[in-house]
Amino acid sequence: MSLKGKIQVVSQTDVGQVRDHNEDFISDNERLGIVILADGMGGLNAGEVASSMSTHLLMDELTGYCNGSSLLEAEAHSRDDEELSLEAKVVQLAIEKANSAVFHVSQTQPQCRGMGTTIVASLFYNNRVSVAHIGDSRMYRYRNERLEQITKDHSFVQELIDKGLYTKEEARDSAKKNVVTRAMGVAPSVEVEVHEHEVEVGDVYLMCSDGLTDLVTDRDIERSFHELHINLDVLARHLVSLANANGGKDNISIMLTRIIKPYPTEGGLLDKIVNWFE
Repeated sequence: MSLKGKIQVVSQTDVGQVRDHNEDFISDNERLGIVILADGMGGLNAGEVASSMSTHLLMDELTGYCNGSSLLEAEAHSRDDEELSLEAKVVQLAIEKANSAVFHVSQTQPQCRGMGTTIVASLFYNNRVSVAHIGDSRMYRYRNERLEQITKDHSFVQELIDKGLYTKEEARDSAKKNVVTRAMGVAPSVEVEVHEHEVEVGDVYLMCSDGLTDLVTDRDIERSFHELHINLDVLARHLVSLANANGGKDNISIMLTRIIKPYPTEGGLLDKIVNWFE
């Protein structure tokens, strides 16, 4: 099903003020409703390899599924998790497969040893979005003038917050705030966190690397949405500028998805014909 004219995706990535290269990697297919962001880690350029490889592998798998030319659907049907939709299982499975491939390269290529990446990936379908993530790259939802984080970081400081030992404000100042407890490609298998959400027309979904959230508070991000959400290109540039103005200590990546129209699953021949020409 084509989502052309039903969602809008705007993306921007920036090296920041300190790093000499960008280890973030972003990709989207607006027509198919696929949006992916990765924040690489590792020595030399290995983080860049991990994020790029993960994103390309995941995009290929999800594009194949959406176009009906992938084995993912059959594999997903074999999973016994009845709480997740088929699409959510497909995203989960695609990330698991990409993780295995990245880990294999890290073990067989000396220059890539120890590389890994965070990942946050979303698939929009049937008036829903499935979001899967590993690490501390995030997704937020802006709805009814309120910004809400809808992923939870897999990080050392988040575990302390969950235990009541840190407040969110204390976590922002912690020397260990960038220590992740899960990453893609650092082990043969990884636990992927997957959730599904109903979308509403007017929603804007923000996916971002920690180069934004380490330097710009949620309150300032929400204020930016209040003022600029009508124009997503301007909003994306503004958020990057805010992070850079606050030091730009890391690469900064922003992906914004607006829900323009409902996009229910095709109900019959007429719907399929209409979508064919969109």
